[in-house]
Amino acid sequence: MSKPTPPTVEPTSVLVVGAGPVGLTLAMELEHHGVEALLVERNTATTQHPKMDVTNGRSMELYRRLGVADDLRKIAIPTDHRTKVTWATSAVGWELASFEYPSVDETRERIRGVNDGTLPLEPWMRVSQVILEPALRDLLKARSQHVKVQYGWALESFEEDTEGVTAHLVSADGDRRRTVRARYVAGCDGAGSRTRKQLGIGLHEIELRRMLIKELGIPRTAAMLARAYKATGERPLDGRIYLVHFTTPDPGIFRHFGNVWHLQSPQGWTLISQNDGDTFTLHAPLSMGTDADRIDPREFVYERVGRRFEMNVLVANAWTPRLTVADSYGRGRVWLAGDAVHQVPPTGGYGMNTGVGDAVGLGWALAAVLQGWGTPGLLRAYEHERRAVALRNRAASARHSAVRGAVKAAYRSAVHSERWLGARARQRLGREINDLGNLENEALGIELGYRYDTSPVVCHEPSGQAPHQTMDEYTPSTWPGARPPSVLLRDGRAIFDLLHPGFTLLRFADHDVTALADAAVERGVPLKVVDVRDPHARTLYERDLVLIRPDQHVAWRGDTPPADPPHVIDRIRGAHHWPQETS
Repeated sequence: MSKPTPPTVEPTSVLVVGAGPVGLTLAMELEHHGVEALLVERNTATTQHPKMDVTNGRSMELYRRLGVADDLRKIAIPTDHRTKVTWATSAVGWELASFEYPSVDETRERIRGVNDGTLPLEPWMRVSQVILEPALRDLLKARSQHVKVQYGWALESFEEDTEGVTAHLVSADGDRRRTVRARYVAGCDGAGSRTRKQLGIGLHEIELRRMLIKELGIPRTAAMLARAYKATGERPLDGRIYLVHFTTPDPGIFRHFGNVWHLQSPQGWTLISQNDGDTFTLHAPLSMGTDADRIDPREFVYERVGRRFEMNVLVANAWTPRLTVADSYGRGRVWLAGDAVHQVPPTGGYGMNTGVGDAVGLGWALAAVLQGWGTPGLLRAYEHERRAVALRNRAASARHSAVRGAVKAAYRSAVHSERWLGARARQRLGREINDLGNLENEALGIELGYRYDTSPVVCHEPSGQAPHQTMDEYTPSTWPGARPPSVLLRDGRAIFDLLHPGFTLLRFADHDVTALADAAVERGVPLKVVDVRDPHARTLYERDLVLIRPDQHVAWRGDTPPADPPHVIDRIRGAHHWPQETS
């Protein structure tokens, strides 16, 4: 009797689990470095949920680096459309306050005109995730030579050893199974990450409702709840949000205040124009005891926007925003990125955008290790760097959520009245909204100003103090660990476009850097020396020599070549001594 044929084991360098924007971006990053990878997604198609609608300037810089920024803009909101956020009593009521922002085309002109390093190279991009995901997938499939993309396969379990990971996949219908042998696994499998759970990694969570009560104070919160109950019988909110994603053949019904991107109510709901056309998403908080399964989504929308109209509901469900950061980003041969390690409310748009930074950070580190010139220290540094960013962005998202809460606390039902007291109530609430501002769409310091200034793979400076960085404005700097300033050179080229896929040494003055280049060659580190003779750029870059990492962050800088080039090269490739290894 013949022996049964052993199951086929498929080899790959990296198995990426989850093909949302983060997994797709990570796959693109691996392709960018020529690394073989298999990207699998448990769903048979891209998402139908409109989970995000802004790709910020920093993410667009990273997509430009990957060569896809211009392609993505083709499927986004047209570049001549301005962006407006309006607070109103309803879709057909009174405007309370409005914040308007320039179009992509106008922003590009401003970037060229200012050119002082305070702005991103790329303007933000408005596009719903339901459109972005398939665009990223199609670009990856069309251009990839090293990455395979397969939908309808979920990670069931895995076993890790010193040489790699054996992963067991199951088809969406549960009828087929396969085994993949990877040198590394990257879990980009969302908030409920099976990869994270098998690793036994916990989540640190800030309870959103408690945070809001603490920020607003118990007296103000109690008064708000009492007013809401007296006016409409509204019970306290329980933290859930009800989402209705819909289209309408009559989008003009939402043009009462012009072409508005976010129409926001002081009662807590937000109506999002997904395409400046016929597609919208309503997010509205739910009260305690509300059975989401019994909600009629059409009536739910009608009650909030203030009128009835023809609509086609695409998706309707309840969800719960969270403020979480994982205790760890992985270990050994298995690492995590995106929602698998951090979740935030939509305020600020930090969920996917933080994940894009994760994907680039993890991708180049994996490539370095797999190509032999980097060490596993780069992966441990990835956790150190990106977890700090997640904590910072979580704090910013919480801050923006608190502003929404403060607006709701300032709300009085009198704003709906046509009497004189209604006009006064609207003026007061409008002033409060303007005073609170709209930082969630203006926080360049959060988007561009994050620094890996305590990273173990960055060459720290023995003296001096890092520039102060606020949420609202980006302070240009080449302080080690920072994203360097974006500047257009005198010949019109963007300095970011000169950066190499590996390390780039920007040389602004004549210095002999042969020893540093030789040390890189000896260790196999990809390093390109780029000469820049531009006084304005030299001023912004603060030193004659600035070493930029593959992810466009400063690794080292100086006005003379380093005294110990091998030490610099070993540090930036993760080969220096790690204190925790002695414990």
